[in-house]
Amino acid sequence: MGSRPNDRTAVLRDHAGDPAPAAPGLACVVLAHADPVHARRLVAALDPFPVFLHCDARAPDVTCAEMTRDLPERVTLLPRRRTPWGSWAAVEAEVEGYRAALAATPASHVALLTGSDYPVASSAAITGHLTHLAGRSVTDTRPLPLPQWRGGGLWRLRYRFRTWGKRMLVLPVPRRLPAGVVPAGGSQLKILARDDAAAVLHTVDTRPDLVRFWRRTWIPDETFVPSVLSTPGMAPGFADRQVRGTAWFIRWDDTPRKSPPWLTRADLPLLEEIRAAAPGGAPVLFARKFSSTVDPAVLDEIDRRLRREE
Repeated sequence: MGSRPNDRTAVLRDHAGDPAPAAPGLACVVLAHADPVHARRLVAALDPFPVFLHCDARAPDVTCAEMTRDLPERVTLLPRRRTPWGSWAAVEAEVEGYRAALAATPASHVALLTGSDYPVASSAAITGHLTHLAGRSVTDTRPLPLPQWRGGGLWRLRYRFRTWGKRMLVLPVPRRLPAGVVPAGGSQLKILARDDAAAVLHTVDTRPDLVRFWRRTWIPDETFVPSVLSTPGMAPGFADRQVRGTAWFIRWDDTPRKSPPWLTRADLPLLEEIRAAAPGGAPVLFARKFSSTVDPAVLDEIDRRLRREE
């Protein structure tokens, strides 16, 4: 890697860039697979932040072409790869986004979004929040077991899995967890401080054993990065830097489902209430999920009521 193998600080500095940025800034990694109309509106709403856009290779070429047509120069297209739900490929796309963002920008933070997300604060307000998050990451990362996950979630790592659609194929033979790693979980959606994104890249680049292990876990995009960040030897001091919570408004209902329901204008009162409360100290800056066909007018209301410049 061109760095002293035992000097981890030097390695992270290489990934994160040196010197550190003088002012807060956000780079956005967006993983999209459908709905080019909404994806393009999302990119426009993120102006002036640099965007690193991944269009799932499973999407029809016409969908990707419409999504990426005539995008502004601040958008970088990531190499397309197939990213089935619950697969390691989703982590690979995430990591590629971090790598590109750190290499191309001096951003103090990197946000990971899906193509169905949308900001619920103006870009100026988001930048203002980053001022108060200097060197800190906003994630709901927590050590396993998690009470809200079936069985606590350790089984996601203990057994080997493959995905088939949104179903699991499991080899019911337990295996040892990697030594020295703190197993953790949390939402794929997160805002990472630059040094924490660099720690993820360093781990991917120097621990092929962990990459091999996580390739066969269940929904690794909810456990790999959280486990890296929760392991002191990989992300020293993360526990002190973490703002534990989520910067996303997501409305889950009582219906058993693997993905949250679409947001509509009926959700705006609750969104406004949650955004004002900032639960757990985490600023609510984004929401998901939205569709250009379900209720596109909800975005007009968000722009008018929540994203106006003060």
